Amino acid sequence: MSSKNHATLRYTSLRVSIFLACLLVALLLGHFEVIPVVGTMGLLLLFALAAVASSALSYVLLSKQRDEMSAQIAERIENRKSRSVLRDAAEDEADDAARAAVAQQAQPARQTQAG
Repeated sequence: MSSKNHATLRYTSLRVSIFLACLLVALLLGHFEVIPVVGTMGLLLLFALAAVASSALSYVLLSKQRDEMSAQIAERIENRKSRSVLRDAAEDEADDAARAAVAQQAQPARQTQAG
């Protein structure tokens, strides 16, 4: 199986891992009072700090995985479009064939009425 088959899963798991590592660092800094944490708001501040730090790190560190995920998504969209075009063409052919059959059946009925 190609490594690009699970690009979205890999990217997402790496993003979560980076966030959890940043959260752990922020909680440790709060625990050792490097960052003052007072009550629930202080804890929310640590989570926000971890989110901002992990976003910046993910942007820098995961560009390759993000590009692979983007390529995978674009490929899936193109495949769906291709299948849709083929399906639409098959439906159009079936519709044309049905119209031709109806027109052919109606033609003899007109000839008998005229004659």
